[in-house]
Amino acid sequence: MATIERSETSSSGSRPVRRQATKGTFARIERPLISVGAVLAVLLLWWAVTALDLVKPLFMPEPGAVWDAFIRTLTDGYRGHSLLQHLSISLQRVLIGFAIAVVIAVPLGVLAGVSRRLDAVLDPLITFYRVLPPLAYFSLLLIVLGIGEASKVTLLLLAAFPPVFLAVVQGVRSVAKGRIDAARSLGANRRQVMRYVILPSILPELFVGMRVSLGITYTTLVAAEMIAAQMGIGWMVFDAKRYLQTDVVYLGIIIMGITGVVLDGIAKYAQRRIVPWQGKV
Repeated sequence: MATIERSETSSSGSRPVRRQATKGTFARIERPLISVGAVLAVLLLWWAVTALDLVKPLFMPEPGAVWDAFIRTLTDGYRGHSLLQHLSISLQRVLIGFAIAVVIAVPLGVLAGVSRRLDAVLDPLITFYRVLPPLAYFSLLLIVLGIGEASKVTLLLLAAFPPVFLAVVQGVRSVAKGRIDAARSLGANRRQVMRYVILPSILPELFVGMRVSLGITYTTLVAAEMIAAQMGIGWMVFDAKRYLQTDVVYLGIIIMGITGVVLDGIAKYAQRRIVPWQGKV
């Protein structure tokens, strides 16, 4: 009887574990299926609207026309440059501006988070230009830096800087004072407190700020390319609009959306790898 009771107890005790594992596996599969289904539903709706002639092709080309534009620009190019060249130069501008912004914003944000006086100096200046539309000061950048790559990268840098800076400042101020006191009680000096307590603690906020910054930088790309550029995915959309090439406009928008999703996915993957404890403690 004892053997039977242990067996029944073991069997009943393992059921919740199996059910939880099955539920977790289903959740991992369910989310991608829902996402794919949502995309397919949008494509089906797009095809139905164009097939029924509910909207003129000039305003909404059919999916097949956009696909033909993709093949055409991929092989023959657009205005002397291939689609990959337009995309690569745009991504290069975005990543350079974003990387420089992160390199500047992280140490400056840490210093501002520690020093209230420095934050009092920087906060009104950053807030002032942060709320300005990019085109408002892009004209000034063109006058000062010219129409070359420097003005475009600087514009993207200025767009990328505030979210990272503010996230770092907030992260530093959110560090529990008990952690710092505990490290000091164990003999940690100022540099060790910064390296082993403050910097690891701000990583979750930093990654959130970087993801927001990356999205803002990518949306500012069109403003950077629509005025002073002859190449780039944003410029391609702006130029195609002037000649009513709606299929190319739709193609550029779709490509920018897909690459934006990919960049955000890379950032989320890095966040999971570097900050595995986020949401678990």
